[in-house]
Amino acid sequence: MRFKIGVDVGGTFTDFLLMDDGGNSEIYKILSTPEDPSIAVVNGFVEMAKTKDMEFSAFLEKVEIIVHGTTVTTNAVLTGNVAKTGLLTTKGFRDALQMRRGIREELYNNKYLPPPPVVPRYLRIPVEERTDFAGEIVRDVNLSDVESGIELFKDEGVEAVAICFMHSYANDKNELLAEKKVRELLPGAYLSVSSKTLPQVRFYNRVSTTVLNSAVGPILRKYLLRLTEKLRDERFKGILLIMQSNGGVTSPEAVTELAASTLLSGPAAAPIAGIAYTSLHGENNFITIDMGGTSFDAALIKDATPTVTTDGNVNRYALALPMMQINTIGAGGGSIAWIDEGGLLKMGPKSAGARPGPACYGLGGSEPTCSDSNLILGYLNADFFAGGKMELDFAGAEKVIEEKVARPLDMSLVEAAYGMFHIMNVNMASTIREISVQRGYDPREFLIVCAGGAGPIHAAMIAKELEIPRILIPKESSIFCAAGMLLSDLKHDFVRTYHSIFSKEYIDVSRFLSLARELEKDGEKVLAEESIPADGRCYRYSLDLRYVGQYHEVSVDAEHGDIKAFNDESIKETFHKAHDRLYGYSLKKEETEVELVNLRMTAIGTTEKPTFRKEKYKGADASGCLKGERKAFIPSEMGFNSVKVYDGDRMGYGNHLKGPVIIEQVNTTIFVPPEYQIECDQYGSYLLALM
Repeated sequence: MRFKIGVDVGGTFTDFLLMDDGGNSEIYKILSTPEDPSIAVVNGFVEMAKTKDMEFSAFLEKVEIIVHGTTVTTNAVLTGNVAKTGLLTTKGFRDALQMRRGIREELYNNKYLPPPPVVPRYLRIPVEERTDFAGEIVRDVNLSDVESGIELFKDEGVEAVAICFMHSYANDKNELLAEKKVRELLPGAYLSVSSKTLPQVRFYNRVSTTVLNSAVGPILRKYLLRLTEKLRDERFKGILLIMQSNGGVTSPEAVTELAASTLLSGPAAAPIAGIAYTSLHGENNFITIDMGGTSFDAALIKDATPTVTTDGNVNRYALALPMMQINTIGAGGGSIAWIDEGGLLKMGPKSAGARPGPACYGLGGSEPTCSDSNLILGYLNADFFAGGKMELDFAGAEKVIEEKVARPLDMSLVEAAYGMFHIMNVNMASTIREISVQRGYDPREFLIVCAGGAGPIHAAMIAKELEIPRILIPKESSIFCAAGMLLSDLKHDFVRTYHSIFSKEYIDVSRFLSLARELEKDGEKVLAEESIPADGRCYRYSLDLRYVGQYHEVSVDAEHGDIKAFNDESIKETFHKAHDRLYGYSLKKEETEVELVNLRMTAIGTTEKPTFRKEKYKGADASGCLKGERKAFIPSEMGFNSVKVYDGDRMGYGNHLKGPVIIEQVNTTIFVPPEYQIECDQYGSYLLALM
């Protein structure tokens, strides 16, 4: 028996999906260890070995592949605990990192302050050099400026260096000379060079991304070294892959060079998992929601294709590497309830995390949280949380909600708990509106795919708020991102800037095709280094286009044949449609010229995917899975009623129930209100539908 493992490190729990070569899967959840995430990762592997009644080393020898989503870099940026970083940049642009885009980013916030720059001014070293926009070297790099900067970095104990010169995307000669000098005089430092990290136009995006990469690089490198050493010491001889923000995986060696590509590592797996699970039902349009202990992530997938953005940010720092377009808010089981200065009840974004956790965990938590309200409302079973491994403290939850919410707002305990529950649902529904309505999509035309341990309690009420009629709760919903990691391909993104009117009259077609071939060669090289055979490689192109006079671009996918034949009319037609959908208009009839800004290519190495095991039909009757009844709050009735409780781990293909019911599983709980019915499919997943 051989195994594959997906690992997703979250703020509260670390999730594991263990799959064997027969298609059988097992779910594990371990409390995260923020001080060293590798401890929870190894603890999870130890738990698996115990369950299999195997020695730890013997178990690891049977593991073929581990795919790991990490929050190490994300936490470093969120907390400010990044590596001490120095910046070498073109003279005159030393303060670009601090000036940002030169606009007030929160227009109506008179107290708004931008975050402090990752690199303080005294470590931002101006270097005399200049390249123009066309790639001509106007002034050679002054290496004495580089050397004096390196001396300062040595004196200040700098761990990482970023190099970002003006227009280096057009000609990297000056940057490469500076890189050579840094490697010679400061060999132990982590080094990022913008012409390698992000060779594209827009200086602030490029310098911010390059600096972030350097700031988190040493942290990720140390973590992966520590983890690989632990695994190697226990005789692990399989393949370790790391999840990236773009929805693909790569080797530890490759990701160490581009550490910033892991800044949204974990959530990026949810859309990938969603595509796999919805394809079993013939669905192409869906919205994934993932509600864990700390955050709520939502992503919209149209035509089985996730949206990728290059205009992201992490903790308000610009990050222009390709990443899944996922909206995240602080809404999870640990989200803390609080009352603002105007006397309004709020939920999140602060979270109780894993330690001390919600008050009902009995681990010292003293703040009212979402999980506490779910316990008071009867959705959670105090005796069966985490399959009975943790007994919830009802009195503790009651006490904190009474003291910190109900009494200050002159409410009853139940009114306060329901208020917390409802506000959470409205907040999450608003996030879904942002990724659907605000981008020109009607959410009612999409299926919700619900994930996360806390999500299935709230899913139906979120869907009702948005008038979405159908919900899919996968069998592995509580560790959905861990499942998505095992379903991900190897992926690498490449970009070249080429600014021109996008038509055969103006563009140098031979140069355009040469850039496309150059990108493909880069992709072939990296996939060959990862031992991907030629028949397992594919290349996908996209172009960043805009109308003349615009500042923002729209990225549109382009068929391989349209690129090779330079079919500009076909590509422009795709752009007009995309622009109309996003902004409500196009300038096709006005015959406004279209500009090309960047040519992009994604190199994909297909991986062997685990199979989904089908279950035998059990029939519609689920009475044999009935556990009992308990009082639960029914929102449509604004009061408690007796609700039947079913054992979800015993339910199977064909079982059908009408709400209100509660379905309990070891790792999650599903609340089905009276308006919905639920059915178990042949893969062990649940389908909810409005009656």
